[in-house]
Amino acid sequence: MKLSRQWIVLIVVLGCCMAASAATKDKEKEHEGQTVDSGTFGVFMGGRRVGTETFAVYQNANGSVIKSEFKTVNAPTEAVQTSEMQLSAGGEIRRYEWKELSPGKGQSVVLPNDQFLTEKWSASPQDKEQEQPYLLPASTSILDDYFFIHREILAWKFLGFACKQDKGQAPQCPLKQRAQMGTLNPRQHSSAPMSAEYLGRETIQFKGSPKEFNKVEFKNDGGTWQLWLDDQFKLMKVSIGGDNTEVIRD
Repeated sequence: MKLSRQWIVLIVVLGCCMAASAATKDKEKEHEGQTVDSGTFGVFMGGRRVGTETFAVYQNANGSVIKSEFKTVNAPTEAVQTSEMQLSAGGEIRRYEWKELSPGKGQSVVLPNDQFLTEKWSASPQDKEQEQPYLLPASTSILDDYFFIHREILAWKFLGFACKQDKGQAPQCPLKQRAQMGTLNPRQHSSAPMSAEYLGRETIQFKGSPKEFNKVEFKNDGGTWQLWLDDQFKLMKVSIGGDNTEVIRD
């Protein structure tokens, strides 16, 4: 399917990459560029806030970068995790890094190795590093635990391929057509196919008033995720089926 210019821009936004350089000057400039999206998501279980994700998506001449930090709230022990994802301008993984800052010190890095992906991880800095190859292409989507901005990125990728747009017109997305997408969860060291479907426009109660959003549904063996995105395709709400969990943009 031929992609419109607007959807190509969305896919380029997925190309989350930073120019890797040891020079301090380059390091200081790596986030310069347009901020595509930023903010916080509140994570609620049974209506009670249990976590906050702070995220930002940047785009520059080389591509983009997605950074996120997740913290638990109202918990006996605060858990803190961070992630940083870099993709090529074509949407392929260049580097993904996850770190657990509290209470543990686990960490993981995913890198392309020839035509496939390799993950290196350790449970703590003192533990021996382990390595696991995946027979997955670099176009695989990262969907790590606790980082809901990854779901927004996956939605952009899906809509970019599933929908078309004529100049000056709203995007046209086919209803009830499922697409299969490959995903990798580095924290769990596992991969799985994910099906995606555009369910059209839906009006829901959002922060006390009715709002109309675009609705996308993801499904895999782990369950069903329903996502609502605004007219700029920014993720506003997530509902995780059977888990009594909702994610809402603050």
